[in-house]
Amino acid sequence: MGVCVRAVLRVLVLQAAWALGGGQLRYSVPEEAEGGTVVGRLAQDLGLEAGELEARRLRLVAKGRRASVEVSGASGALVVSSRLDREELCGKSAPCALRLEVLLERPLRVFHVELEVTDINDNAPLFPAARKNLSVAESLTLPGSRFPLEGASDADIGANAQLSYKLSPSEHFALEVISKDVKKTSVALVVTKALDREAMPVHRLLLTASDGGRPSLSGTMELVVSVLDVNDNAPEFNQSVYKVQLPENSPPAMVILHLRAADKDEGINQEVSYAFSDTTAAKVKDLFRIDAKSGELSTVGKLDFEDVESYDLEIEARDKGSPSLSGHCRVELEVLDVNDNAPEVWVTSLSVPVPEDAALGTVVALLSVSDRDSGANGRVRCAVWPAAPFGLVATFEGSYSLVLREALDRERVAEYEVEVRAEDGGAPPLRARRGLRVPVSDVNDNAPAFAQAVYTVLARENNAAGAELARLWARDPDEADNGRVSYSLAEGVAGGASRSASSYVSVEAESGRLWALQPLDYEEVQVLQFEVRAVDAGEPALCGNATVQLFVVDENDNAPALLPPAGGGAGPWAGGASGSASAGPSASASLWAWAAWGWPAGQVVAKIRAVDADSGYNAWLRYELREPRGKGAFRVGLYSGEVSTARALEEADGPGQTLLIVVRDHGEPARSATATLSVSLGEGGEAALAAGAGSPSLGLRPAAGAEGGGGGAAATATNVWLVVAICAVSSLFLLALVLYGAWRWAPRAAVLSGPGPATLVCASEVGSWSYSQRQSRSLCVADGAGKSDLMVFSPNFPPPAGGAAKETPQDPPALLDTVSGTFFSPPLPPFRLP
Repeated sequence: MGVCVRAVLRVLVLQAAWALGGGQLRYSVPEEAEGGTVVGRLAQDLGLEAGELEARRLRLVAKGRRASVEVSGASGALVVSSRLDREELCGKSAPCALRLEVLLERPLRVFHVELEVTDINDNAPLFPAARKNLSVAESLTLPGSRFPLEGASDADIGANAQLSYKLSPSEHFALEVISKDVKKTSVALVVTKALDREAMPVHRLLLTASDGGRPSLSGTMELVVSVLDVNDNAPEFNQSVYKVQLPENSPPAMVILHLRAADKDEGINQEVSYAFSDTTAAKVKDLFRIDAKSGELSTVGKLDFEDVESYDLEIEARDKGSPSLSGHCRVELEVLDVNDNAPEVWVTSLSVPVPEDAALGTVVALLSVSDRDSGANGRVRCAVWPAAPFGLVATFEGSYSLVLREALDRERVAEYEVEVRAEDGGAPPLRARRGLRVPVSDVNDNAPAFAQAVYTVLARENNAAGAELARLWARDPDEADNGRVSYSLAEGVAGGASRSASSYVSVEAESGRLWALQPLDYEEVQVLQFEVRAVDAGEPALCGNATVQLFVVDENDNAPALLPPAGGGAGPWAGGASGSASAGPSASASLWAWAAWGWPAGQVVAKIRAVDADSGYNAWLRYELREPRGKGAFRVGLYSGEVSTARALEEADGPGQTLLIVVRDHGEPARSATATLSVSLGEGGEAALAAGAGSPSLGLRPAAGAEGGGGGAAATATNVWLVVAICAVSSLFLLALVLYGAWRWAPRAAVLSGPGPATLVCASEVGSWSYSQRQSRSLCVADGAGKSDLMVFSPNFPPPAGGAAKETPQDPPALLDTVSGTFFSPPLPPFRLP
């Protein structure tokens, strides 16, 4: 318990110290430290336990140059990995601070570490040359004359670079040291006593420079002073120090300054030539040029403020006397910064791809921005384009995090081209761009979706088992397994059958192909309604559903069947005929009826009754009289099946006639049945007895029209029924015209055809029917209806009670929509399925 409390307190104290320190750790290490030297307990200072180091992958992020330090994988300590030379890393800059970035993953965090490399006294003072020759005229070099010397340099800083000078003992010379500031010291050799060339032509002195380190290091330079005679006036400059400011973008050959030195001598001793002093570095001579005759100082190379901010140029003016004399001046040139460096952008870490369900604020990349210019020219502003869905967050000076600002949707944008733009504060500003490609990884966030909520499919009956009925497709915009869809069939309802829809059809899991398991029979099932489910392979899986309404289209596979007579009725309308043997429907039959001589034309003798198990046109029957041919005594109604007299019956027609009647449907090809009707003719009761002898079971009575006293009443009743029939047929015809007009000018429902040769799929939610490739008809039910059942019937009207009736063609079967309750007639000629 105590250990846990101490750990928590330690973490809290570290976090507080971290917050007060501005989120930065500071360490120091002396230069030239041996490899493996521990700089600081980085993991401990970050509050990490020993067991977390491997899991969270604590490491340094390089920023362009070798850091010479590394993070120990075992202890998490910051250790020296290679030689640290402060002079190589920072030159004369103080303090020498290395800014490091420490990356801590899982979760991704970045910490900033400042490592100060402290100086040790490892560099001795160094003169430009081990020996310097000076020529001094004996007569002109008076006590107090000064000869400037170039001082030594020390690569160290601070006290280790503070130099003191000492001259070897001499009665003629002394050393003058003037410190202008901490960094600049002027050294000159001063004549303390008049020189005598004859007494001592050459003076050899030793100049020693010592630094302030512990222990102190020193360097020496030998001074060889030659005493000359004659030319006793040295050239003199107008000023001993010239100060000049020059922009770093100054072009080559630009004149900086005109120097002029005067010599009081005459003749050749007065002619002066200008040059850089012997102590001038070669790099300086590559950047500047002085004209030997005119003293014009100009640029040669390109200046760079970021490399060197100022130059001290030692200029020497020498006459042509013998020996020649020289004068010296110093040009202090300050380089002015201009905005000539564009910002630089580095990507130090990139975490891609980014999941499309990543939380807002997720760090996508770490960026580092810098500008070598100074002042406003080096202040950098950063932005990201496009502004959404990513943004920049400043974590430290020159460091940014690219974070997620808006939700991602891979289906809308699968990859982002992000551009980080940096602009400095110069005038005009300079800009830099760094492009990042951020792909978005998919998650299963889209369920499969069908193009329609309801599919209507037409399939002909008697199709082959395995025939393709339709092809369904659901779209899933996800990718890979998340977008791979498989299909399955849910249980559905089979209208008109006791079995489920899965016993009739199946759907292929991979392709969504809907195919028949067995031949369909319209007489068994007319409508199948079931659901098809589409499921993706994502985790978790998502699904979508669609309803399929499969309508079985009837084929003419049933021939008409003749029904036995109704029996038991009075008069010829009640039947007047009998079946041959069976009590059920049959394809052929022999029937009997009777008629009396004298019956007028139009008198109904018998009615042929037939039924067809098909529907629509396939069940629409027509009746034809095949024998006897020509103009006989009887005729048959084309659609009613009523056998009636074509003219008044006479005794010449004989005692009986045999009629061969063919019943055909309107299918393609048409199917038929035949009925043989034997009609007995005679005087009223004789014809009835004759018919009864052929069929004693009927016990038929003669019709009222056959008796002498009932002719007028029968004619009146026939006229009434004829008017009723005509009105009814006209009403149906008018209704059919209205419905056809409404259908003709109503908007068509879209029709989708499946790939199967016998399948037509309609896009309307309530169903749209297409009967052939050449001609299309639409059947629409009330909005919101799930399906529409169709009934086909043939309207029959009761005949007149005895008496002749005018034969009127019967209308084709009407269609009833059981949902809306409306009737309509199919168009002629009959349709054909492809």
